[in-house]
Amino acid sequence: STFAVGFAFRPLGAVLFGFLGDRLGRKYTFLVTVTLMGIATAGVGLIPTVDTIGMAAPIIVILLRVLQGLALGGEYGGAAIYVAEHAPPEKRGFYTSFIQASVAGGFVLSIIVVLACRALIPTEAFEAWGWRVPFLLSILLLVISLWMRLKLSESPVFQAMKAAGETSGNPFVESLTYPGNPKRLFVALFGITGILTTVWYTGFFSAMSFLRGPMHVDDLTVELILLVSGLIVMTFYVVVGKWSDRVGRKLPIIIGAAATLALLFPLFWMMGSLANPALAEAAERTPIVVSGPRCETDPFAELFQRDQTDCGKVLETLTASGVPYKLTPGDTVRLTAGGKPVAIDPAWFTDGAARKAGLHAALGQFGFDFAKQQPSSVNIIGIVGVLLALGVLSALTYGSVAALLSEMFPPRIRYSSMSIPYHIGAGYLGGFLPLIAGVIVARTGDIYAGLWYTWAVVAFGLIVAWWGIPNGPPKDFSDE
Repeated sequence: STFAVGFAFRPLGAVLFGFLGDRLGRKYTFLVTVTLMGIATAGVGLIPTVDTIGMAAPIIVILLRVLQGLALGGEYGGAAIYVAEHAPPEKRGFYTSFIQASVAGGFVLSIIVVLACRALIPTEAFEAWGWRVPFLLSILLLVISLWMRLKLSESPVFQAMKAAGETSGNPFVESLTYPGNPKRLFVALFGITGILTTVWYTGFFSAMSFLRGPMHVDDLTVELILLVSGLIVMTFYVVVGKWSDRVGRKLPIIIGAAATLALLFPLFWMMGSLANPALAEAAERTPIVVSGPRCETDPFAELFQRDQTDCGKVLETLTASGVPYKLTPGDTVRLTAGGKPVAIDPAWFTDGAARKAGLHAALGQFGFDFAKQQPSSVNIIGIVGVLLALGVLSALTYGSVAALLSEMFPPRIRYSSMSIPYHIGAGYLGGFLPLIAGVIVARTGDIYAGLWYTWAVVAFGLIVAWWGIPNGPPKDFSDE
């Protein structure tokens, strides 16, 4: 929930910094956003513990997450517009594609930092103070970013617009009222950002959670797999961005969205069988059926400090263990595996550790493998291949987006009009994807069912994209 706070405030940051970017300039605004982001991130590493300042500690964390969300709401739009307005029209897709590549690069960098901390800092020391190191390293990144950005000149498009006295008086209001702009905002939100953000989060974060959680792959193995695939995928965004300079911005997105609808489920099914073949085979061979009163999980139980029902506790453990199940009505909690009853210990309803150990032992007799999957038992090359395929889908739907959004909106309201739909999509449609997907999985008992959320968003987005994304040669900003 603390992590989600940042996503919730991204649209507000888009409104605030979009206003400043259209009124005061691109360079000034993204200097402010990177400074705010750097200070807020480093601040997390400086917070005293709960033992020292009590409940003030989590409150400060939430406030810093709010600042991060606000800053991020203005960061992407500022960077994308700044590069786009400097780039020659025939190379705008290529130049701006490095912004999308840097998003994947940030994910890769975070893995490198985690691996370095794990190698250099003992586990006990990391839990005591070492976790602060990645946050404090952001100070160095902030200094480098400020040094680089201070050397940059203002966007020529904004300079010309300001000299002519054509800046917007109220960019936010004008974004909603400018002729044709409501349609463009709708297309940008659902036909562009909705697609790219759900595909990106599914291909990176959902895949990571899937391997670590239900598939029980060793953390270090997962991180190394993601590191290798992430480094390669970064180049895909650049290739697609450059390709869009030749074929237009629309075609890659249409192809990527259509391919996602066709390949999303098969790729994750394949990933599951490659990561933990014994678990995947047992789940297919031995159906699990659960019955009982009020037999459903409450995905918000921990957040709101509510108790799960006895049956809900069993379902929760099965889901976390990567075991799909079906529900039937019943008066008492019962569990069958392949039609055979599984003895349930009453202690399972009061002791989570006992419940997990008992279920694993009982289902292990039917071939379910809950052991941590080490490199020797995981098809690493195959999983990297699946992640690269997901990376291609992400690159197709994301690689040309900075250029596309910059070209869709008039310069006087470009920062606001681009940032608002982007961060509503990224903050809500993408940011809450793990929560929504988790609820779907909990309600259905199918560990792959959460993918339907991504599929539905992309399906609707494909219709909107086909209808509304302009298709033509790159726009020459000097004519505006």
